Amino acid sequence: MHATTAQSQAKPHSHQHRGPRTPAAAQSASAAKPRLYNPRHPERTLLYRTISENFETWLELASAGQFDGQGDHHTPRSYVRQAFRKYLECGIFAHGFARAWCVDCGHDYFVAYSCKGRGVCPSCNTRRMVETAAHLTDHVFPRLPIRQWVLSIPKRLRYFMQRDGTVLGMVLRIFLRVIEQSLHQRCPGAAQVDKSARHIGAVAFIHRFGSSLNEHVHFHVCVVDGVFEVEQGEADAVATAPGVIYGAPKLRFHPVAGIDETAVAQVQADLRRHILRAFVGRGLLESCEAKEMLGYKHSGFSVDAGVRIEAHDRTALERLLRYCARPPFAMDRLRKEGAELVYRCAKQHSEPVGSKVAELVLTPLELIDRIAALVPPPRTHRHRYFGVLAPNSPLRASVTAMAAPAQQASVQTGGKSTRARARLGWCLMAMRSAVVPSCHSQPSPIRPSAHRRTTCGRF
Repeated sequence: MHATTAQSQAKPHSHQHRGPRTPAAAQSASAAKPRLYNPRHPERTLLYRTISENFETWLELASAGQFDGQGDHHTPRSYVRQAFRKYLECGIFAHGFARAWCVDCGHDYFVAYSCKGRGVCPSCNTRRMVETAAHLTDHVFPRLPIRQWVLSIPKRLRYFMQRDGTVLGMVLRIFLRVIEQSLHQRCPGAAQVDKSARHIGAVAFIHRFGSSLNEHVHFHVCVVDGVFEVEQGEADAVATAPGVIYGAPKLRFHPVAGIDETAVAQVQADLRRHILRAFVGRGLLESCEAKEMLGYKHSGFSVDAGVRIEAHDRTALERLLRYCARPPFAMDRLRKEGAELVYRCAKQHSEPVGSKVAELVLTPLELIDRIAALVPPPRTHRHRYFGVLAPNSPLRASVTAMAAPAQQASVQTGGKSTRARARLGWCLMAMRSAVVPSCHSQPSPIRPSAHRRTTCGRF
């Protein structure tokens, strides 16, 4: 291995030669306090060390049935093993890096490749969360009130949803249909509008996890708090309001009069009845069992719609979307006490514990086993679009154009629309996360100037 190669992998450094600085220049640089890019060094984190030291042991024991008692019938799936092994290479310069260059001053540095995983890597999970929230805020959700609906169902039914994607999709469609019926009933302005001309818009997030690193399938659905009406005719001129484009249907928005506790209780009762009927129809539940569950005082069905974001508050909307797109666990809640690991389940240290478990005390093997159970299967969407926000909806272009401010409303010609990129560039995503990837106090364009991938140090 060449000496320069080992040095570049051990510590990323700048290639800009600087002369001695005067005291005035040093004082000016100190006052500016630029926020430079710093490699994250995942190998120094507690989670990385735990997985790197215990993953192979866990894999051998899990394949032998030490955790579930099923032996080779429950050997960890290939995508779970791949997620862990890719995480152990994520952010490590020995497994490849890119060389970034500042167009303003010529300063350059190295950025290690990421694994782009969805279940284990905290860095890639956070990037996906920030990216999803930014895309939905900037290019999808119109500047209208947004309400979050949350549905949780009994553990007896979660089992089927956790293991059968068809059942999960069925429950989600029932949830959206009941929400749509509730919005139609509570929109006075759309009472005389034909049912076929009324539409809702929603984005559903599928959560397969709970706050205590447990398997808990439930839904967070962000719904435009009202109903869209399709007006007759097409727009033949550019309107001043955002979102009106050439050749697209004209829409009128009817806000909801109000969603109170009575309305939420009615939605919950309707959901319980429809979901149990659907499970009986599929043969997953006996009719006598469904009738018994309908009579429970605490049935396990829970619906919440208390979070509503006003039309002008885009910062709160992006914060809500980050919460909905959050990863299964947070690395800053994990700490080590002796030979055991402690994971805090509550969101903040100031929250009261109540009846819930405040902290989990786990061995390293138990932590890896819990994380492995939360790795999502490949080729499954973690959020889905419905109504006018669906990809194949003819009204999507008109609605998503309302996401831009009035002075930046896009104008399309010939009925064609330009699709916004769902993936942010590395520099833009870093700036969105309050990190300035630059050698200045103000962000400046960063370009990748070279790429190197290596496994043995030679390139």
